[in-house]
Amino acid sequence: QVHVVESGGGLVQAGGSLRLSCVASGSLSLVNTMAWYRQAPGKQRDLVASISSHGIINYGDSVKGRFTISRDNAESSVYLQMNNLKPEDTAVYYCNINGRPSDRWSDADYWGQGTQVTVSS
Repeated sequence: QVHVVESGGGLVQAGGSLRLSCVASGSLSLVNTMAWYRQAPGKQRDLVASISSHGIINYGDSVKGRFTISRDNAESSVYLQMNNLKPEDTAVYYCNINGRPSDRWSDADYWGQGTQVTVSS
């Protein structure tokens, strides 16, 4: 069974920085795209950043130039460095990992429970 756990959220003042971490535990024979999403109260869940197994990166328009996504394939981990945070970045941040369990032939999406990021003005 695969579990995804995020960490690193918290309260920070505008202009500050946070680093989110996400690790997948369990047996995955293949890890494809890893991504961060966020959801603010009353809003839909939006893509923040994604990184493919080949290192192709995409960012949401609102975070370009401020956030940096990276991954450690050996550890099945993905990170999100968030700089120059703004109050509008306040949301629950979710990690998503697309991969293939060792006992299956098909890929699946795995989600963490989320970590709260609050940016005060």
